[in-house]
Amino acid sequence: MEREAVMQRKKSSCYLCLKGNWFTEKEVCIVCDAKYCSNCVLRAMGSMPEGRKCITCTGFRVDDSKRGTLGKCSRMLKRMLTEMEVKQIMRSELSCNANQLMPERVFVNGELLSQEQLLIIGRRPCQIITPHLRVGGQLMRNASNGNTSVLINNREITKRELCMFQLSGMQCEGQPHFWLSADGSYQEEGMKCIKGCIWDKSRIKLFCSLLSLPTPPDSVNPCGGEVNGVNCCEKKILCKLLLLGEQNSGTSTIYKQVPFSEDERRNIKFTILRNLYRYIGILLEGRERFEEEILSGKGKRQVIDEPGSSGQIDDKTMYTLSPRLKAFSDRLLKVMASNLEAIFPYGTSEYAPFIEELWRDPSFQSTYNRRNELDSLPRVASYFLERVVVISQPDYEPSDMDILYAEGITSTNGLSCMEYSFPESTQNSSIDSSNQNDPLVRYQLIRVDPKCLVENYEWLEMFEDVDLVLFCVSLTCYDEFFEDSRGFLTNKMLASKQLFENIVIHPTFDLKNFLLILNKYNMLEEKIEQVPLTECDWFCDFNPVINMSLAQYASHYVALKFKTLFNSLTGCELFVSIVNALEPETVDEALRYAPVACALIN
Repeated sequence: MEREAVMQRKKSSCYLCLKGNWFTEKEVCIVCDAKYCSNCVLRAMGSMPEGRKCITCTGFRVDDSKRGTLGKCSRMLKRMLTEMEVKQIMRSELSCNANQLMPERVFVNGELLSQEQLLIIGRRPCQIITPHLRVGGQLMRNASNGNTSVLINNREITKRELCMFQLSGMQCEGQPHFWLSADGSYQEEGMKCIKGCIWDKSRIKLFCSLLSLPTPPDSVNPCGGEVNGVNCCEKKILCKLLLLGEQNSGTSTIYKQVPFSEDERRNIKFTILRNLYRYIGILLEGRERFEEEILSGKGKRQVIDEPGSSGQIDDKTMYTLSPRLKAFSDRLLKVMASNLEAIFPYGTSEYAPFIEELWRDPSFQSTYNRRNELDSLPRVASYFLERVVVISQPDYEPSDMDILYAEGITSTNGLSCMEYSFPESTQNSSIDSSNQNDPLVRYQLIRVDPKCLVENYEWLEMFEDVDLVLFCVSLTCYDEFFEDSRGFLTNKMLASKQLFENIVIHPTFDLKNFLLILNKYNMLEEKIEQVPLTECDWFCDFNPVINMSLAQYASHYVALKFKTLFNSLTGCELFVSIVNALEPETVDEALRYAPVACALIN
């Protein structure tokens, strides 16, 4: 299917708000060529399950003139979204079925491919793929339009390839013919003696990247299952989960416990390191401020008189660094002021010894002891700063607790998205074995920041294609209040109830499936012994029984209240899961139960 954008508007304006001009930065739909400004792109394209397409263009075929831009993110999206969100959207854009070439338009060595052969080749023809594929005809001499008279596997190579082969030690004088094997070994045609291997030299891969030439994957997969880290037979996302909830309900903590891939954990590691260096920079700036206050007489006079290099007495305070650490401090602050990214990831090993020495320095510790006076230093900084020696090491790998406390993993602009799959469940899992999650099926968890739901419900229109809505409620907020936009004190549990109603009756979620996540059960066990559940007007008829623990009965009671409300609004059944967001096992169970609940309803 093909689609075109038809609207009465100026060519230079945004297709949604009709504002802007030729100089306004816009994102372009890869199907209909509609252009949207930064204020409208998320409303127009939604969660982008198939990449940068209008919501109404989802399922339509990509404009062939834009096929070369697939997977190449614009600067506007990079500014608006987190690195992981951008990566997920670009992956979807490359891998979804709707964006793939039709087999009737693909020829290999002059022969038309079938759908099965196209799937075997994969989706990255510009990369090295699995050898011995039974697709197409015999490799033609002019397959690469080479003009070097050097033939490899009967194909005349290009000048760039010739440079790479010569660097690897291959003798290419004259007009030689070589046979190149999958492992990189090569020999002259008709000869049995192997001359060498092009990948033996470590600089070859670097040279290939400079010349934009493909390199082999880290491990050769003869089955053709994976090419350069991309599964050619990767399944599409079958289940999309939308995570919503009020402020402090635990949606951020739950989101961070999604099973991260190795690449995502690597990105999280660099996020933690960037945060750590930012915290250290804040402390170093604070150290300078405290030292200046003392030397200028504004602070408490704690000066240490010691002879300087000239024999005179220099003023030293408890915040004075040694010359070596002072030089490092100045260098780090200068880098932070210009571009902190410059030291990642390779500079971290160089900086690690200085960071360890700095942390153990008494002047830095004196500054750390006054961290509460530094307003720009977040509270979570203490958790990471007290582990600074471990985190700054080159072989550091983030723990699950590090990820939970880390800043910047969930989006600050309102929308976070993560794709994941489940490993095979353990035998102790409480989910019925007949409903166990398929480890090959992928899921997409989308979290909307609670602030966005309060400010604008138009966000919800982006998620018309979700399979299941996960609504998170804190079990401990029944006696807590906050001041709303009108200045009135509002009970947080009643606010969660109202938000839940608004979400359930929103037209976008008509006939959608819902899973209620009741969070902070462990905190409820302590709190309910001191504060009765009847503090919330909605729970005025709460009357606990004797043969069940108070917290257990209270959680079942709250679940029943929401289930009754949901049934009155929709006539459908609401599924409930009780978790402790800081206990990965309970969150994992809830996430596994989500698609199962979806399947049970369907």
